[in-house]
Amino acid sequence: MPPFTLTFLIDEQHDGKLLRQFLQENGISRTALTDIKFHGGALYVDGRPVTVRHVLRAGEMLTVAFPPERTSDWMAPEAMALDIVYEDDYVLVVNKPAGLATIPSRHHPGGTLANGLLHHYRQQQLDSTVHIVTRLDRDTSGLVLVAKHRHVHHLLSALQQEGKVTRTYEAICHGVIAEDEGTIDAPIGRQNDSIIAREVREDGKRAITHFRVLERLSGYTYVSLRLGTGRTHQIRVHLAYLGHPLAGDELYGGRREMISRQALHSRQLSFFHPFAQRLYTFAAPLPDDMARLIKAMRP
Repeated sequence: MPPFTLTFLIDEQHDGKLLRQFLQENGISRTALTDIKFHGGALYVDGRPVTVRHVLRAGEMLTVAFPPERTSDWMAPEAMALDIVYEDDYVLVVNKPAGLATIPSRHHPGGTLANGLLHHYRQQQLDSTVHIVTRLDRDTSGLVLVAKHRHVHHLLSALQQEGKVTRTYEAICHGVIAEDEGTIDAPIGRQNDSIIAREVREDGKRAITHFRVLERLSGYTYVSLRLGTGRTHQIRVHLAYLGHPLAGDELYGGRREMISRQALHSRQLSFFHPFAQRLYTFAAPLPDDMARLIKAMRP
C-alpha cells in the first residue's frame, strides 16, 4: 500500500516561506522530519523531490510522504471481533469490552485490542502500527480513540493537551454521595509497596476529576465523571479517596458481590479532528453488567 501522505496547496500567504518552517507550522515535528529524511520518507513539490530548504511558491502542490512504520516483533496480529464505532483514513474509535487489555504487557502478551487492530490493519493493507490515544484499563469498558499513523497520534496528543480530546465516564460506586456534583482536586502517586496501585499523596502529580450524580441507588451511586487530568487509575483512586470506591474494584476497596469488575465505562468521546477540522462526538451504551446493577439497586 502507498505510504501515508499529506498534501498541501501553497497559497499566497506562504509564498516565499522555507519548506522547513511551513512544515513545522503545520504540526510536523523535527523528529518526524528526521524520520522522513533517514527512514524512507520524501518531500515533493509538484512531483519533484525537494529538501526542507526549498522556498515555496504560491500554487505549488506539496506532498509529504512518511516512511513505513514497523511493528514490534513481539506484537502479532490476531483476528478478533472489533466494535468499530467510527473509522476514516486517520483515526478509529472502538468500543472496548471489559476484560480486554488495550495493549500487550508481561501478563497479557496477546489477546489485546492492539493485536486485534493490527489484524484489522493487515486486512486493509495498512502499513502502520497501533497508536492508542485514549487508553483504558483492562476491566474498564467503552470508547477508545486510536490514531492510524504516528503523525496523527502526534497531532491528537497535542490537541489532548489543549483540552480538545475529552471523555465522559459513567460509574457505579459504593455508598451514597451526598453532593449533586463536585470536583476532586487531589494529587496522585504510586503506592510505595506496589508497582500497580496508586493513591492520593502530597508528593503526587496534580489530578482533577469532576463528578455529577446521575442517580442515587440502594447503597450505591450512579455517577458521571469528566477528567481534568489523565493520571493512571485516576477515577478509581479519587472515588476511593472520597470513601466511595467503584463497585467491583477490589484493588481500591470495592466489593464484587454485584459485579465482577470495576463498574467504569467510557461513555462519551469528543475530539477535534485535525484533518476534517471539526468536532466529532461519539457515545457507547452502558454495558449489560452495569445496567443490571443499576436496575437491581433501584429503591
